[in-house]
Amino acid sequence: MVEPQIVVLAVAGSSPVGHPTLPLVPYPSGPFFMVPDLSSEWHAWRVPEDSEPYLREELARTFPGVSVWAPAPGFLAIPARAVSGPPPILAFAQQTLPGAEIREVPSIRSAAEFLVERMLEQWPDEAPWRLHVASCYGGDGAGENRCRLIDESVVEQLRRRRRHRLKHRLNASDPVRAGEHWMQWLLTEPGRGVVSIAAAPVVAAWRSGLVPYAAGVIPVAVDKSAPSRAFAKLVESEVRLGRRIEPGQTVVDLGACPGSWTYWALGRGARVTAVDRSPLREDLMADARVTFVRGDAFGFRPEVPVDWLVCDVIAAPERSIDLAIRWARERWARQLVVTIKFRGDAEYGVMDRLKVELAPECEEFRLARLCANRNEACVMGVVRGMSGEGTM
Repeated sequence: MVEPQIVVLAVAGSSPVGHPTLPLVPYPSGPFFMVPDLSSEWHAWRVPEDSEPYLREELARTFPGVSVWAPAPGFLAIPARAVSGPPPILAFAQQTLPGAEIREVPSIRSAAEFLVERMLEQWPDEAPWRLHVASCYGGDGAGENRCRLIDESVVEQLRRRRRHRLKHRLNASDPVRAGEHWMQWLLTEPGRGVVSIAAAPVVAAWRSGLVPYAAGVIPVAVDKSAPSRAFAKLVESEVRLGRRIEPGQTVVDLGACPGSWTYWALGRGARVTAVDRSPLREDLMADARVTFVRGDAFGFRPEVPVDWLVCDVIAAPERSIDLAIRWARERWARQLVVTIKFRGDAEYGVMDRLKVELAPECEEFRLARLCANRNEACVMGVVRGMSGEGTM
């Protein structure tokens, strides 16, 4: 279904009057261009510049015939009416903004007043909530001070009007949970931004794409004692999944050498079965909590179900996808984190299999190009019907 649009005659590459950041969408026939109808509700996604073409393709595969447009640089959007079923799972989206709108920011005080009024009008007094105000334009800290002042003004106004609400504010370290409400105001220039205000039912439905850090930017973990920087992918995956490896849990690490993911699991207090053809770093091999199995990661089968499967093996994407699906279907692990590595950008579409075949096996499912990834993505899941702890 092609979404209805306003059709205008325009010069290719120009933008509609009043929307200087909004590019025109080519019309299927004739020298016309379509302006998205911003009076209707729409959903938006924050996307890094190098991922934008791939998110466009992913949206086009997910919503055939639906117009995708950029309400501002670094954002893509579709009409809300296009999402008639469960919200989409999008690997190349950095952050999700359901029910988004463009709003002017005439002053710091007026922006804060708008947010506070919406909060007081729409959310229960005792409800947990988040506020993300972040700059998505320029560089070298552009707009950060303005964002900080808006946030501080919101806090100050609540302190005067509804002080008790401040104790219910959630931080980036808090996982997305049931019953929480979200406000996002991502500035696209000093006087304008993309705003998303989502009540608890919307947050619950869209949680697979909501990242607890503003604009979806999760700081990349640093630990110079780790065997390699790869451990940062597992750290970020815990944040996205809203669960972490807990003391006493059992972990299988496939393709474990040189041992960064095993290193992180041990630091969490877990016991690890590490599988690889090559040994791990010497201190990890000597750790009594590590059982090393020399062999093929794809041929390993646990004797009993484990709490976590973690896998950062170098392999063709189809093999890693098959592995993740099989471990979930066989109920060999309660939670899983598997890296999908690519040789180029022509294979990204194969990840759609995970949305179709793995997502139904999971209570919680995430698929993302991580902040700590390069030409990779990570699939994360909590397997359906298996008891276990580990919630952050």
